[in-house]
Amino acid sequence: MHKSGIVPPLRLCFFMWLVFTVEFYLKVDLGYLGIYPREVSGLIGIVMAPLLHGNFNHLASNTIPLLVLGGTLFFFFPRIAQRVFLQAYFFTNLLVWIFGRPFFHIGASGLIYALASFLVFFGLFNRNFKSVIISASVIFLYGGMAYGLLSFDDRVSWESHLMGAVVGLVTAMLLRNK
Repeated sequence: MHKSGIVPPLRLCFFMWLVFTVEFYLKVDLGYLGIYPREVSGLIGIVMAPLLHGNFNHLASNTIPLLVLGGTLFFFFPRIAQRVFLQAYFFTNLLVWIFGRPFFHIGASGLIYALASFLVFFGLFNRNFKSVIISASVIFLYGGMAYGLLSFDDRVSWESHLMGAVVGLVTAMLLRNK
């Protein structure tokens, strides 16, 4: 187990809050830096979208799961955590850029869905005690996230949720023997 497991997700959360604070105090909206699918100008969103949030509730609702799921990943699976985290971050956003609806997709929920999906499926594929307990815990704590895959709210990027879940599943399949 890795004692500094919370540090990488904590860093990301720090930057999410920093960007939100800058937007708030300077009264600017950086949402145009989100993922805008299939437009070259929208490619910046692959990097920026998880740092951008529409309001305080959006930011707060992404912070806790990112810390819990990211911390779990880095604490219990330190050898593969960085790879999983980076794949979840970039591949999820790339798939949203390819397949998403034409509007600005912002927020860290795609990454959160990827981490949750990875932790659940990694436990199911590996079937060792630690992985299964983590998988069951994630299902218990975040099983309700499945409803986010079926969002009918036009302001919610269900594409980010779905692509994150797919990336987490595929990553768990590819790393199941690690």
